[in-house]
Amino acid sequence: MTQVTNSSSLSEIMDTIDLGPTGSVQMMFAKLQLAQSEICKNQAEAYMDQIEQIQAEQEECARMIEMARKLQNEASSQDASSGKKTTEMPAEMVAYFEKYGLTEDSAGGDHYHYKEEWDVNIKSLTNHQETIGNKTQTLMVYLQDFIGQYNSYLQGANTQIANANQTLTNLARGQ
Repeated sequence: MTQVTNSSSLSEIMDTIDLGPTGSVQMMFAKLQLAQSEICKNQAEAYMDQIEQIQAEQEECARMIEMARKLQNEASSQDASSGKKTTEMPAEMVAYFEKYGLTEDSAGGDHYHYKEEWDVNIKSLTNHQETIGNKTQTLMVYLQDFIGQYNSYLQGANTQIANANQTLTNLARGQ
C-alpha cells in the first residue's frame, strides 16, 4: 500500500490561515486546528483518488472474469458436440495475467485451455478480485478515519473561535 503524503506542511498551511488581528492563545489554537483539518482533508482526498483507481481495477478484473467464463462456456459447449476442445486466452487477458502476476493454467505450454483449465484461470482472477476488494475496504477505513479527524479538528477550531469571540465580547462589556 502506498503512503499518502501531505501536499503542504503544517507551517505552510498555518501561514495561509488568517483569523484576524488577535494573537490570543484561543485563536492560535483555532488556527492550529484549522491547519490540522486541512491536512486531514488532503489525506482524505488522496485516499479517495486511490479508491477511484482501485475501483477501476475492480471493473477491469470483473470484465476479465466475465470474458474467462464466456471462453470456458465455449470450451464446454465444444466438448459436448465434437469431443474435447479448447479456447484461446486473448492477448489482452494474457497481458492482464502478466501485469498482476496471476497464475494461468500452463498445461500444454500455450494459452489454449480446456473447460477444466479455465477453472484454474477463473479461480486466479476471483482471488485477485478479492484482494482488490480487501484493498478498497482498508482504504475506506483510512478514509473514514481522516474524515472523522477532519470533523473533530474543524469542530475544535470553531469552538475555540466562539470562545475567543465570547471573551472579546465580555471584555468589551467590561465583564
